[in-house]
Amino acid sequence: MRARLFSSPLNTMLTVLIAWLLLMFVPAIVEWLFIRANFDATTAQECRASGGACWAFIREKHRLILFGLYPYDEQWRPLLATVLLVGVIICSCIRRFWKPYLGLIWLVVLTAVAVLMWGGVFGMRYVENDKWGGLPLTLILSTFGIAFAFPFGLLLALGRRSNMPAIKAISIIYIELIRGVPLISLLFMSSVMLPLFLPEGFSIDKLLRAQIALIMFAAAYIAETVRGGLQAIPKGQYEGADSLGLSYWQQMRKIILPQALRVVIPPLVGIFISLFKDTSLVVIIGIFDLTQAAKTAVADAAWRGFSTEAYLFIAFIYFIFCFSISRYSQSLERHLETGHQR
Repeated sequence: MRARLFSSPLNTMLTVLIAWLLLMFVPAIVEWLFIRANFDATTAQECRASGGACWAFIREKHRLILFGLYPYDEQWRPLLATVLLVGVIICSCIRRFWKPYLGLIWLVVLTAVAVLMWGGVFGMRYVENDKWGGLPLTLILSTFGIAFAFPFGLLLALGRRSNMPAIKAISIIYIELIRGVPLISLLFMSSVMLPLFLPEGFSIDKLLRAQIALIMFAAAYIAETVRGGLQAIPKGQYEGADSLGLSYWQQMRKIILPQALRVVIPPLVGIFISLFKDTSLVVIIGIFDLTQAAKTAVADAAWRGFSTEAYLFIAFIYFIFCFSISRYSQSLERHLETGHQR
């Protein structure tokens, strides 16, 4: 402790300052969050009188925050869809499920999610996707975004390193153009400008347009990350693959890409986490995601003034998912023995 905290006058001063800040703020935060918090109030006035956090507001509005404008009596459907999505993601993280039938499991689960969310069959009422919202919509956007952006990004990375000038130029232009603009611009373009270029009488759903923008954005960053991994592979690996008489795609699939992806696991996971959080930006084009659902709950006149609790609640949801992804990536690195752990 002396070497780490009190090794110099500056370190001693910083240690004392940080300890003083913790003593000042941590007890007050704990008191507000838990000790003086109200969990069972029936009105906003009762919550305000307690002087602490109003978790009764979350209890009152949790279904609106989690499921958005989805019909109240049908909210078991998005709940089941969320459980199925989380379940198949967890299965995909377990090595014993890394079999060819995992693709079939994904197909069945995604079909079930579509049936549950849209309905219109098996006696379920049809629900248009402009009524979707909250956590299920966030998971759908991020899951499909990662699923489609990853292979697209791989192709772009290979295209940028291609010896064919046309393919290389197209890949470079796409990557640099997409990485040079913020995601908000792509969302606005997909929501406002894209319909202007479509033939008359033909339209693309707003949710699908947002999904395409997310995929395009994430694919460009994945491509540059994978390209860095490809550059880290020694030239001898390519020459050894050539000496075995393997075709280009056999080299990539069996020798080069497995090593390159193993090297870039940490930045790839960072991109996946960023994509999951960036789904909150779809609120600017009117899609009812988790953030917009929280804003709507706060706008209720009977419970106005508890935005802190609402945003802490959705922040906790984001943290659980992002922290789980991060911890899994660390365990995967240890299992694959990438040699990059400290």
